[in-house]
Parts: sequence; C-alpha cells; structure tokens
Amino acid sequence: MLAGKAKGVLATPAEAFGILGERSMAQGTNNGGEEPVQPALGVLAQYIKDLSFENPGAPLTLAQGSQAPNIQIQVNVNARGLNENDVEVELKIEGQAGQGTETVFRFDIVYAGVFRIQGVPQDQRAPFILIECPRLLFPFARQIVADAVRGGGFPPLLIDPIDFATLYRQRLAAETPVASA
Repeated sequence: MLAGKAKGVLATPAEAFGILGERSMAQGTNNGGEEPVQPALGVLAQYIKDLSFENPGAPLTLAQGSQAPNIQIQVNVNARGLNENDVEVELKIEGQAGQGTETVFRFDIVYAGVFRIQGVPQDQRAPFILIECPRLLFPFARQIVADAVRGGGFPPLLIDPIDFATLYRQRLAAETPVASA
C-alpha cells in the first residue's frame, strides 16, 4: 500500500470573500426577518473536471522494486461564486512518485462540487467554502486517485486525510501582517 503526505495551498481568505463579490445575502433571517435561518451547506453536484494519470516508464517501472517510491502530493482549493448562494469549489490534487530522477507515475485530478450556502453571514463564509466544502469532496477524489494508480499497475495510493482547517489557519497566519518593532 502506498501512502502520501499532502502539502496544501488554499485560496486566500480575501479571495474567498471576493469570489462572491459585493453581493449581499439575507444574513441570518428569512422573509422579513421573523425567524433566523439556520446555517446550511448543501451539495448540489460533484464531478470530475479533469483527470490525468501518466505511467511513463511502463512496463519497466511495474517490476516490483526493493525500494518504495518517493511520493509528493500538492493540494489546492479554488472557489468561485455562481450566484448569491451557490459556489463551485475545486479540489486539485497533483502527485508524483519517483525513484531517484525517474518518474514512476504522476497524476492530477480536479474534483469539484457545487455547494449551496444559506444562513451563513458573509464574514463567516470563507471557512465554509475553504474548509467544509473540500472536506466533503476529498474522500471521493482520494478514491478516484487510488483507483487510477491501481489501474496503472501499482498498489493503490491512499492519500492521508487532509486537515483543511489547519491549512486554512496557516493561510490566515501567513496573511496577517507582521508588526515591525
């Protein structure tokens, strides 16, 4: 069984807020504000936007080697607003396995979903978009990658779970301006 560690890059929180532009949404109320709207996140669709698997050294690389390949994985999350409540979130996972300078296999997938976000104040939408949405997409993308690698003649690549909340917090910390002394 192959396992890979993922390193991620998320859209900036400013970008996440910007994806919906200046549109306003009813913030916490419905139909005149009588009752609060409960926060809700719904999955309207999910799909493969792009999938590629390369096995450049086959059949030579399919021979059982004595050493496990070095696996590198990169994760990116992109989002764009579709309308006032709907957003498309793309989870892009790129990976490569190699031994020395030789590439054993490489893959990339863009797995996306359309999500409906309701009852969430505008200033709290970024965590929903950049944490919860990719968290829902990841298991499906992970399975597709495992199947593609297995179909390429290798043991399935089981990518370790990704903590999208930590990635989001790291991104926030990197954007916070450091006060100079």
